[in-house]
Amino acid sequence: MTQRRDFIKKSILGTAGITIGGMGFSAKSYASIMGANDRFRIAVCGVNGRGKSHINGFGKLDNVEIAYLVDPDKKILDERVNLVKDEIASSSAVKGVTDVRTVLDDKNIDAISCATPNHWHSLMVIWAAQAQKHCYVEKPASHDIYEGRVALAAAEKYGIVVQHGTQRRSSDDWAKQVSDIRSGKYGKMLVSHGFACKPREGIGFEPPSTPPPSLDWNLWKGPAVVNNFHKNLVHYNWHWFWPVGNGELNNQGTHQLDVAYWALDSEVENTHPVRVMAIGGRFKWGDQGETPNTMFALAEFSNGQYVFFNVRNVNHEGYQREVTNRFYFEDGGKLWDGEYISSNGSQARNVPIKEVKITPGGNWQSFITACKANDPYMANGTMYDAHYSCTLGHLMNISYRLGEKVPFNARAGRFGDNELAFQEFMKIHDIASDGMGVPQDQAEYIVGPWLRFDGEAEHFVGDYSTEANRLLRDPRNAGFDIPSPESV
Repeated sequence: MTQRRDFIKKSILGTAGITIGGMGFSAKSYASIMGANDRFRIAVCGVNGRGKSHINGFGKLDNVEIAYLVDPDKKILDERVNLVKDEIASSSAVKGVTDVRTVLDDKNIDAISCATPNHWHSLMVIWAAQAQKHCYVEKPASHDIYEGRVALAAAEKYGIVVQHGTQRRSSDDWAKQVSDIRSGKYGKMLVSHGFACKPREGIGFEPPSTPPPSLDWNLWKGPAVVNNFHKNLVHYNWHWFWPVGNGELNNQGTHQLDVAYWALDSEVENTHPVRVMAIGGRFKWGDQGETPNTMFALAEFSNGQYVFFNVRNVNHEGYQREVTNRFYFEDGGKLWDGEYISSNGSQARNVPIKEVKITPGGNWQSFITACKANDPYMANGTMYDAHYSCTLGHLMNISYRLGEKVPFNARAGRFGDNELAFQEFMKIHDIASDGMGVPQDQAEYIVGPWLRFDGEAEHFVGDYSTEANRLLRDPRNAGFDIPSPESV
């Protein structure tokens, strides 16, 4: 842990400053961040989908004013501005703007919250930090590994509070489960397993077309290199296209990936897995989307612990929705949905519990509390937490994207001698085959390679490393490009 943070400060930040709780602050930036003002002024950026929750969440808090709404779609923006003026008395003077840079230039704004498409998330964090504004950023905090590293460097350099929109970090129930697991109550954990299995529909095909007159298309795509507008991008299905989204794994799955990562032993906290692989496909729909709707992925950490992950989206009769985390232990015991299930007489142990502490008030109030205290470590889900758990999903997605097509059968899962991984893969395979009706003789899996990752340098090594390292960083449009960690 100390070595990891020393590496970050020496090789990435290169800036002199105060160190508080392991995060770097310059004296100038720390003094300039908001103090104990009672009135906290925030701008909500991206107001169509998740942004409505940001408006409702922050709008209900005492002494919080929503001063700006930001969205490149003027039609939606005007609707939300009128809604805020009518329903939130503390924010009746709210202004609507299409470009976040207008907000960042306003010295009276204390923070922004970001509920934009994924390709904007890290740049919002970086710009907020440079403008000395705190930032609540929706999951995932990064669209690729490189920009996540830069966002972390910016948060450290300027000393801002960044809170990741992974609400389970604000849950007493999940904090207790993680506390029990990491304290050894159930023995040594072997596998931390996340599930993002929720029904969705295919999206069909939409041809390139002219953006609607209310939409500033150049601002919407911003950092992303997207050649043409089509209606499947705006306003939700962008999730299923690689240039702007990260698929279900780092959409809904970001919440469960974050819990899976949170529960690992402290010795691998703030580290990356040493190897990853993924297998899956986009079955049945035959649509325009690029990301998998069925996936099994696994990552191995340096201490031998694994993270498994399931994605399953296709509707079928008897479909079982699973959006949760489960845990497997060395003696055969399991913790499923909060209930310990013993094996061969195994029992929960009577051990001292090292409590994982969270800032009270839920995800919205805890962010405001951390900002008013000028304490990045009070955030429930810091930029550290965000970078490492999001990278876990990015690594799995990179394996999938480098995969080769193989026949749709049980032999597609190659996990060495990891019997539990094979068993979990077969569960999802059987559901796809029997429940979803994926034809054995016609369909194909995409099987990603095992990729080895140097977590200190944050690049791939060994086989496939040349191809994999190209996917560490997305191309960016001029004017919206991501700076280097050193120059942030």
